[in-house]
Amino acid sequence: MDQRKNANVLWFDELKREDVDLVGGKSSSLGELTSGTNVPVPYGFATTAAAYRYFMKVTGLNEKINALLKTLKNVDDSDELHKICSQIRKLIVAAKMPADLAKEIGDNYDKLAMKMKVNEPFVAVRSSATAEDLPDASFAGQQDTYLNVHGRDNVIQKVKECYASTFTDRATYYRVKQGFPHEKVALSAAVQMMAFSKASGVMFTVNVATGDYTKVMIEGSWGLGEYIVQGTVTPDNFVVDKASGKISDKTINNKNVELIRLPDGGVEDRKVPEDIATKPCLSDEQVEQLASYAKEIEKHYGCYMDMEWSLDENDKLWLVQARPETVWSQRKKAGKMSKDTSDEKLTTDHKVLVSGLPASPGIKHGIVHVIENPEDIDKFKDGEVLVTLMTSPDWVPAMKKASAIVTNNGGMTCHAAIVSREMQIPCIVGTASRGAKATAVLKDGQEVTVDAKNGVVYQGVVADMVKKPEKQVSAPAAEYFAPTATGVMMNLGDPDLVDRYKDLPCDGIGLMREEFLWTTYIHQHPLYLIETGHPERVVNELANGISKVARAMNPRPVVLRFSDFKSGEYRNLKGGDKFEPHESADLLGWRGASRYYDPKYIEAFKLELEAVKKVRNEYGLTNLNVMIPFVRTVDELKKVTEIMAEAGLRRSNDFKVYMMAEIPSNIILADQFNQYIDGYSIGSNDLTMLLLGCDRNNDTVSSLFDERNLAIKRAIRHLIKTAHKDGKTVSICGQAPSEYPEFTEFLVKSGIDYVSVNPDMVKATKRNVARYEQRIILDHATGLGRADTEDYDW
Repeated sequence: MDQRKNANVLWFDELKREDVDLVGGKSSSLGELTSGTNVPVPYGFATTAAAYRYFMKVTGLNEKINALLKTLKNVDDSDELHKICSQIRKLIVAAKMPADLAKEIGDNYDKLAMKMKVNEPFVAVRSSATAEDLPDASFAGQQDTYLNVHGRDNVIQKVKECYASTFTDRATYYRVKQGFPHEKVALSAAVQMMAFSKASGVMFTVNVATGDYTKVMIEGSWGLGEYIVQGTVTPDNFVVDKASGKISDKTINNKNVELIRLPDGGVEDRKVPEDIATKPCLSDEQVEQLASYAKEIEKHYGCYMDMEWSLDENDKLWLVQARPETVWSQRKKAGKMSKDTSDEKLTTDHKVLVSGLPASPGIKHGIVHVIENPEDIDKFKDGEVLVTLMTSPDWVPAMKKASAIVTNNGGMTCHAAIVSREMQIPCIVGTASRGAKATAVLKDGQEVTVDAKNGVVYQGVVADMVKKPEKQVSAPAAEYFAPTATGVMMNLGDPDLVDRYKDLPCDGIGLMREEFLWTTYIHQHPLYLIETGHPERVVNELANGISKVARAMNPRPVVLRFSDFKSGEYRNLKGGDKFEPHESADLLGWRGASRYYDPKYIEAFKLELEAVKKVRNEYGLTNLNVMIPFVRTVDELKKVTEIMAEAGLRRSNDFKVYMMAEIPSNIILADQFNQYIDGYSIGSNDLTMLLLGCDRNNDTVSSLFDERNLAIKRAIRHLIKTAHKDGKTVSICGQAPSEYPEFTEFLVKSGIDYVSVNPDMVKATKRNVARYEQRIILDHATGLGRADTEDYDW
């Protein structure tokens, strides 16, 4: 028999993660970290569930509490819930701790002082419920924690207050809703050496906004970490790639207040000096060190993890908590049904009201209800959009009713974010950090669409975001597509088809043709719209069409090719006659890049750039990248990218600029084009015509048109080699891979990075690429080397 079951106190190095029934999730996890890993953990001990039950029995509290709970008729009535829970907590705090239990807790506090060689050490007293931190029912944060406690009597008192927090409004509400009997929950108190934090925060081994398990997500702020969970500050956010261990993304926010420890015990908040508030709370090296701890802990536990960390005054990093992450680990594939919008007034506008951090994904619409005073929670109705400064655990009854939640403050691990993810309610937090307070902009009774996948609130019920999509052509559950090193992308013209094809097994959109947006939505020449005083139509209509695709594919990348109409095609748009020349061979005329910097057309090109900025900056769809077509010279490319930079579209880690490779000069001078772009997409149709001097639309010579010609293959091979020397990627978006599987094999053998094909060829190409890659591996393993040597012979 495990003798520990009768113990009142157990030290961290006596505990394992399976000891949840003895000391709860938090304390058992601290024990597991201490005894089972090499990460630095502040030492301490935990009172046990047996100690809690002993306290409740000796004081006679069980009978009194059960009698009060029987009077709770409606747990959703926050006034009734608060009244009864307050009475229970007062009973517990007023009860006298049994003398023998008080002595045992005090004696172990003194032992901790001796072990740490500190007189009356400062400790954190953390509550740990036996129903807390379980993979299928996270009650994290529903009980209390007390920081910077010192002195024997104070520690004993805080342990008793932890016991009382078993019956906070939020904890009681959660137990009722999750079906946990109150008498089966016991409270452990972890008494842990304080890490005197100059910075602290939380960390996950999965990106909690997107479910991307290849990343570690870290949030941090100055001082103690309570203000992050409470949403008092919007913390810094760091995303680290697990494979490389390097930071892939970071956002530094204004952390203008911090919670600090006082020399004589207790804590207080303090304003952070302006020159410090906007600085990162962690160096890059510290972020990467934390990520390495996260990976070690995840490997040890074998599941996604939710952790808390501290950076002390000596720049030492500590792990002060670790528990299984509960949302992405257990999330069911089927979400709640959306309300039918067929009879509602829909809008096609995409007017952005506010934006913030996408804390819990999803898209919902509803009527805004702004609540700034917690006393007004009971006025909140089912299906409304909850808009407030920040939620706290006592807001859970109202949050449960919300169709979506939007807050002024907070980060990805504040209360609103955590609870929303658990309840699968779309949630946007920290709008103030993006320039506008939701409570000031959004008005009671206003109808909005909340896109919590991208962190944007739109005015009205936006049709393409809330209407039921058409029947989708997607891979059945039984289909399996092996992962491939060569990406398989999809070509898409009409944005209205994206819902039909978005679930195909592609890695993104390799070519979105902007011309379809002009012929489907705009119908008028851009210079004509400028002349008639309606340039905003270009920006808005382009942004709406582009965002439809980017939103559906997010987070997969979308590459938009700027307009590549020829003069005859532009002339067909309303007002085009006035602005377009008559060219006998417009295929080789005023098209692509040559238009964008031309004084006669540059203002129209700037409207295209504004549309891209709107999609990325206002709609939050940063998976959108762009491509420049038909670039004849290096100087042309330089001019166009300079115009883009002046408009605020500069290449960065999350914004890529590609170039169509469709002219022989693009191949021959690739080493010079490389400096201005991130990669190429081969337009095999035009490239073949211009290399072979053969118009595929001319019946006289069309039989000579063949992308598989050795000249084309050699050109492509040279481009891939030259691009890769400078770290540039190469894709292909022409028709050849869709028509000739053997051509796809040649591309894979040549080392192409992506193959972009028509929707009807995505599945077949995905399978073919996997087969070709396997064949290459086998060839190398058996010493056969390269096949088709005549195709590679220079």
